[in-house]
Formats: sequence, C-alpha cells, structure tokens
Amino acid sequence: MTASAEFAAYIAGLPRVLCGAAALFRDSEGRVLLVEPNYRDGWALPGGTVESDTGESPRQGARRETAEEIGLDVELGRLLAVDWVSGTAARPPLVAYLYDGGVLDEDRFKAIRLQEEELLSWRLVNRADLPEHLSGSLGRRVLAALDVLTTGEGTVELEDGNRVA
Repeated sequence: MTASAEFAAYIAGLPRVLCGAAALFRDSEGRVLLVEPNYRDGWALPGGTVESDTGESPRQGARRETAEEIGLDVELGRLLAVDWVSGTAARPPLVAYLYDGGVLDEDRFKAIRLQEEELLSWRLVNRADLPEHLSGSLGRRVLAALDVLTTGEGTVELEDGNRVA
C-alpha cells in the first residue's frame, strides 16, 4: 500500500463529528428570533449544518443557512459560543458555533421570507420564555450567549450547553 493510500485509510477510519452554526438575532427589546422547523418538534435558531466538505467555515455556514432559511443575508458579528454536544445513537457528536446576528430593526423583520421546505414559522421570544421553546443544550447555549452579550465577556466554551470551567 502506498503512503497516500495508507493516509487515506487512516483518515477514513477517524471518528466523525458534525459541525453546525447558527445566528442569534434580537430585536430592540432583546427578544430572540426563533424558527419552527417542519422536520422535527420544537424551535431553533436560524442556522444548520456546515458544509465542510466544500470548504465552508462555520461563519460562512451560519450566514448561508440564515440567508436560505429566513431570506436575510446578514454579516455576522463575533463568535459568542462554541458547544460540544455529545453524540447519541441517532447521530455523532456535534460542534455548534453560535454567532451574534445583531439587533434587527422592524424593516429587517418584515423582510423575513421563510424557506418553506424546512420552516413553518418564526417568532420573537423573551429571554424568560426561551426554556419553553428551546430544550436541552440548545436552550442552555442561547442563554449562555445572551449572558456573553450582556457582560461583554469573550466567547464561551460549552459542553452540552454547560459552561466549561
């Protein structure tokens, strides 16, 4: 076996990790923009899987997914959180990146156009009501990101939505 074939076999045998990226958009009252997917229960943030096989970065993936899902092509702000989400029997582990989408004005919200193949609706949700809409690590990730925005601290590292010491 050649060195390049050995290396290819080595790479093929490595563990797999998914990569997701999303944007955290807010209104002037601090409410968070959530979207309702049609392919699973519950709510989510605009975002999705990073197409790393095409060379897409997490930031590029979050921007592309946001443009596809809600029709807004917004240059994203700083990275707020990185979350290692443990794997399950149904999927491998996930590294989730969460970027600041900024505060949108009324005209930007009026310009939202949902990707009907994936989304049913969108809404703005107060921080206190987020746990009712976002379960598990996603809910904890969004709350941690909102804390980062409030305190001005740097990017937060999370595992399953919980801060790492």
